[in-house]
Amino acid sequence: MKQVMNTSKKRDVQQQRMNVLRLEMDYELAVLFEAIQTENTETQAKSKQKLMSIREELMKMKAL
Repeated sequence: MKQVMNTSKKRDVQQQRMNVLRLEMDYELAVLFEAIQTENTETQAKSKQKLMSIREELMKMKAL
């Protein structure tokens, strides 16, 4: 029974983390859009790097 509860809690934590990552991704896409509009290449590069990091983490989580 404990094992079932632990598995359930782990899934809940993973789901919450995925939701947070999606929110972070939405925010970072907005930052990137604004940087493109203002032609700020430094912010564009930073934002793209953050988006790639978020993407990698999401891919790892979905692989589990």
